[in-house]
Amino acid sequence: MKHDTTLKSIAKELGVSVSTISRALNNKSVVNEKTREKVVELAKKYGYVPNEIARSLQKCSTRTIAVVLPDISEVFFGKIVKEVSAVVSDHGYTLLLADTGESKEQERKHLQSLYQHRVDALVLASVDDEEKYAKTFADNSIPVIYIDNVPENTNLSAVTVDNFSAGKLGFNRLYDAGHRSIATIMGLQNEISASLRLKGFLSGAKEVDLSVSPDLIKIGDYKRQSGYDAMRELLDNREKFPFTAVYVASEKMTYGAKKAIAERGLKVPEDISILGFDVHNDEYGGSQNISSIKQPEEQIGKKVGEILIDALVNKTNIDSQKILLPPFIEEGDTVSEID
Repeated sequence: MKHDTTLKSIAKELGVSVSTISRALNNKSVVNEKTREKVVELAKKYGYVPNEIARSLQKCSTRTIAVVLPDISEVFFGKIVKEVSAVVSDHGYTLLLADTGESKEQERKHLQSLYQHRVDALVLASVDDEEKYAKTFADNSIPVIYIDNVPENTNLSAVTVDNFSAGKLGFNRLYDAGHRSIATIMGLQNEISASLRLKGFLSGAKEVDLSVSPDLIKIGDYKRQSGYDAMRELLDNREKFPFTAVYVASEKMTYGAKKAIAERGLKVPEDISILGFDVHNDEYGGSQNISSIKQPEEQIGKKVGEILIDALVNKTNIDSQKILLPPFIEEGDTVSEID
């Protein structure tokens, strides 16, 4: 929505003049405080920032870059953030981190707050399929880069792993080891990254003409408990829907699934093979290294940092850059070879 149209909409809704709206948004003392609060609330609703503020954002750098993540405790995000910081700090920028807890509502609140704080750029691992909050930044010349989950058909930039290839690579690794009854525990399918991993997994099966029963496909929320619950459900129905291997498409769900197997008195990989996703054996240790499909975290972080500096220092237009990096396999000892 155009700025002047938005001003008129707010003015009409509150029954005041456009000049009153303008004075309220620019903190002029002549405006009644209650009126100002109502104006600010509606401005947030419309995603509006006055042209004067938009211009000041371009002129006055805060030297901060916002990084909004669904789970700041994930090692995957930590490694990306470390690389981004290493690149941008050389140019005098610091990172401001926000954790959404996998909540769309929290994500929107953080984005609105960070926008008001006038950060210079935004790095976003979104759980929200509604892009207007991120677009508010881009529409006011603030660079935005998605990582991890990327909304479908976005015109904003993104640096992420090729999730379709990651799903397919996981299936192929287990199939090449001789497994023909393969289960999977995938992430929330309303997120593009998880949807692509499942599509890649099923594409791998289709290419070798292997049917995967829907009963061998479980969906979790990336947390350890959901991996544990999904694995228990698979094991409860194993006689009816047998499987020899499972591909678990997140780190925490992998550990949850492994715990459920152990509680049944089964061994990995002798009884069930496990292939995880983005498992960090070096971080969590343990007596058994879990075989895993990995994302090039350092590469992602470094590339994000470089693009941000290109935009902030060199004033390059970074819109619509889509960089997909290839996944790779890190072999452990949790996948058995079947003759």
